[in-house]
Amino acid sequence: MKNIIVHYSEIGIKGKNRGYFENKLIGNLRLCLGKRAKKVYKRYGRIVCEIDKDDGEITEILERVPGVAYFCFSVKSKLDINDIKKKCFEILKSKEFKTFRVLTKRSNKNFEFSSNKIDRFIGEEVIKKFKKKVNLGNPELTLFIEVGEKEVFVYTDKIKGIGGLPVGVSGKVVCSLSGGIDSPVASYLMMKRGCKVVFVHIYNKTQQGVVQKIKDIVEQLSKFQINSKLYIVGFEKIQKQIIMNVPSKYRMIVYRRFMMKIINEIAKKENAKAVITGDSVGQVASQTIENLNCIYDASEIPVFAPLIGMNKQEIIDISNKIETYSLSILDYPDCCSFMIAKHPETKAELNEIKKIEKNIESIDGLVEDCVKGCK
Repeated sequence: MKNIIVHYSEIGIKGKNRGYFENKLIGNLRLCLGKRAKKVYKRYGRIVCEIDKDDGEITEILERVPGVAYFCFSVKSKLDINDIKKKCFEILKSKEFKTFRVLTKRSNKNFEFSSNKIDRFIGEEVIKKFKKKVNLGNPELTLFIEVGEKEVFVYTDKIKGIGGLPVGVSGKVVCSLSGGIDSPVASYLMMKRGCKVVFVHIYNKTQQGVVQKIKDIVEQLSKFQINSKLYIVGFEKIQKQIIMNVPSKYRMIVYRRFMMKIINEIAKKENAKAVITGDSVGQVASQTIENLNCIYDASEIPVFAPLIGMNKQEIIDISNKIETYSLSILDYPDCCSFMIAKHPETKAELNEIKKIEKNIESIDGLVEDCVKGCK
């Protein structure tokens, strides 16, 4: 099985832009597989990865590549019906099954046999050779045959990918990574939509251990987008100003507005097009529609919240799937605890928030100092 056939879904309907998406996926596959792949190239409707051997990690790698709908370890045959039969026999001799079917896809319409004729011919030969029965409705094994322009690929198993679009086709975005459950999931979902995600974590230096936790989360998320950049931003000066000048029930809203301003400055440095948050409507006091309106107003670029309509359990399920949950729930001192009032405002008015912010001197200077001092 030295050929891996990679199939995509959304890319196939991209029309004149299809080549751009295919080439981006090919580039991402080369980076992910590294030296494991001898060659990665395009065939009509599919991508082929040639390997020397499966080291046991290739499946896990390909399952995490955005843009891959499914993939198959296959054997390559010549455009010859007898060679196709030979390769089918090679695969089937190591398989245990009682019933089977043959499914052929033929993108090469010039091949002398139609898909139905290939199905019947190979099916009859398998019956003779292995003494097995055909079951078209619910077989124990399906023998897939793909007839391309230059070769034929034969396989029995399809492995599901995460689908979506290749990372990089939708541009760069900046994610506010809090260290909780939600923001890593939001990042993952935007990677699936083709975004390259840059991470920003804003913290208080008294939070021992949180930086390593954030780095571990980013390392896990990098398995989906190959490599990542992380900015660590200290905000002690801003925190002090907010505590001194903002009534406690408004502090979280003002803090998050400062966070938006900081992320916007980093977005300018990175030439990013949007901000990503892990907000879900009504989950906490700062995530009411009124409060989110006040917070998002502080951003000069679009703010995307891919979890906005999800229930908490839905978010946790994805977090477990992408293996960030166990990292996100690790205990650490929460910098926001300084900001939270016993009864925080849930329906803030934007004009009132902007009026309160005028009590803080040199907002732009504070934001600039934070960005200059980030790591």
